[in-house]
Amino acid sequence: MNDVIRLIKSHRSIRKFTEQGIDESLLKEIIECAQWASSSSFVQAYSIIGIKDQETKKLLARLCGEQSYIEACPVFLVFCADLNRLKMACTLHKTEMMGEYTESFIMATADAALAAQNAMIAAESLGLGGVYIGGIRNNPEEVSKMLKLPEFVYPVFGICLGYPAQDPGSKPRLPLEVIYKEEVYDTKNDLAAIEAYDEKISAYYVERTRGKRNDSWTQQMAQKMEAETRPHMKEFLKNRGFQMK
Repeated sequence: MNDVIRLIKSHRSIRKFTEQGIDESLLKEIIECAQWASSSSFVQAYSIIGIKDQETKKLLARLCGEQSYIEACPVFLVFCADLNRLKMACTLHKTEMMGEYTESFIMATADAALAAQNAMIAAESLGLGGVYIGGIRNNPEEVSKMLKLPEFVYPVFGICLGYPAQDPGSKPRLPLEVIYKEEVYDTKNDLAAIEAYDEKISAYYVERTRGKRNDSWTQQMAQKMEAETRPHMKEFLKNRGFQMK
C-alpha cells in the first residue's frame, strides 16, 4: 500500500471544523487539482464557486436543509455542471448549441463529480477534511438565483472544507464482490454478502453511537427509496436548459 492508496482509504466525512481558516494558496492548489481531473472530450463542463461570506453560508445552510456545518466551515465549495462556456464557444464560432440532450447533461454532471473527487483528495492530503452536501439540490432555484447561475448551469452538490475538529471512524464499504463484477453482472452471491455487510454496519453504528443506533445498510436504503426524492429536479433542470432529449 502506498501513500496515495492509504489516503484514499482513510476518507471520512468531516462535519466539525476548527476556527482555523484555509490559506488562499492552499485553496487555489485544491481547485487546480480539481482541474486536472479527467473530462469527457476535454469539455471541462463544470464550475466551482467558493463561498466564504458568513451570511451567504448561513443562508445556504438553511436552503440545504438546516445543515449547520455549512455555516461552520471556513470554505463551502459549490460544484456546478456547466454548459454555459460551451454555448460561448458556439457563439464565438457562429454555430448553434444543441445542449438540451440528455448526454450533455450526463457529461457535465460527471465532469463536476470527477473534479470534486480530485478536490477532496487534494484537500485531505493537505490535512483538511470535508463532507459532500447533496442538500444543495433541496432548493436549487433559490440557490441558482443566489449564486447568479446562468442558463445551462446547475448546482450538483457542495463540499464543506476545513480543518477537522473530530476524528470519526471510517464507515465500512460494501464488499468488493458486490461492487466489482468480472465479465458479466452476476448477482448470485450478492444477497448473502449484503446480509453479512448489514451486520457489520449495524455493529459500526452501535459502537459509534454507544448503542443509540443499530440500523443496517439495507434498512437505510429501503427507507430512502420508498420516499420521493427531490421531485422538483426534473422541472428545475428543464428550466435551466437541460431538456433531456
